[in-house]
Amino acid sequence: MSLRRIVLGRSGEQRAKKLLEKKGYKILEQNYRTRFGEIDLIATDGDQIIFVEVKTRSSNRFGYPEESVTRQKITHLMRAAEQYILGLNEMPKVRFDVIAITEHDAEQDMVHIENIDLSK
Repeated sequence: MSLRRIVLGRSGEQRAKKLLEKKGYKILEQNYRTRFGEIDLIATDGDQIIFVEVKTRSSNRFGYPEESVTRQKITHLMRAAEQYILGLNEMPKVRFDVIAITEHDAEQDMVHIENIDLSK
């Protein structure tokens, strides 16, 4: 992966984190890694734990960022979330969200999609 893509991705994750904090979510983890993959952000919203996939693109030339959340990515996200939940003392309510960010020069579009369809 190129340095430019890494910087773009990290920048998107920071913006997504700020968005969630502004909405009142509490961030529990950032870049939580398991053998199944990484969860970009883990947060709480009330009594729910939210597992968040952040997708950032520099343009919509090849489609919207949220369109790149494939069935395979959802499977990895669910397995990584299972690993996180196994470390807890209780079974919480869970939700999976996507934050899609497109950066256009000095501007950005950010969409928070709550409770994504896991049957994709």
